[in-house]
Amino acid sequence: MSIVHTKIPEVLQLEPQVFADDRGFFFEAYNHQKFAQDTGILTNFVQDNHSYSKQNVLRGLHYQIQQPQGKLIRAVVGTIFDVAVDIRKSSPTFGKWVGYELSAKNKRLLWIPSGFAHGFLVLSEIAEVLYKTTDYYAPQGDRTILWNDPDLAIDWPLSTPPILSAKDQVGKPLKIAEIFD
Repeated sequence: MSIVHTKIPEVLQLEPQVFADDRGFFFEAYNHQKFAQDTGILTNFVQDNHSYSKQNVLRGLHYQIQQPQGKLIRAVVGTIFDVAVDIRKSSPTFGKWVGYELSAKNKRLLWIPSGFAHGFLVLSEIAEVLYKTTDYYAPQGDRTILWNDPDLAIDWPLSTPPILSAKDQVGKPLKIAEIFD
């Protein structure tokens, strides 16, 4: 697995070694020992999530103030634009974001540690996204930052307005959101 460092040092893009031939392909999407060795991150994933979304669905920007979650994300069908926003007040990259295309074709993964808000936009007709989390879902601590917060100025690759859940329509701007110190 090769590691691609992003503009935010704690967010990592991972490129697995893919073995392909005329039959198809094989790759290790996750190996606990190799993940720790290659990234230096010692974590245990406790939950696997799977989402299915249609084109132009935008999910996020989500985070938990209780039981914050690190996430290891990959698209297994289709293509998404995946975004991580640093919401740690004490961080030198507070309020900064990075975004990358993850797809079934490129097989890349994105590691987003706790202390970040996460969201994605579906670019293909449909997308299925799998992600591992370092802590369990805690609905009482679930929060949402407004996807189009002008202070964040995320450059979502949109050609039409996104399809949003009711929760995502009423996200809060970062400057008034309940976030991490």
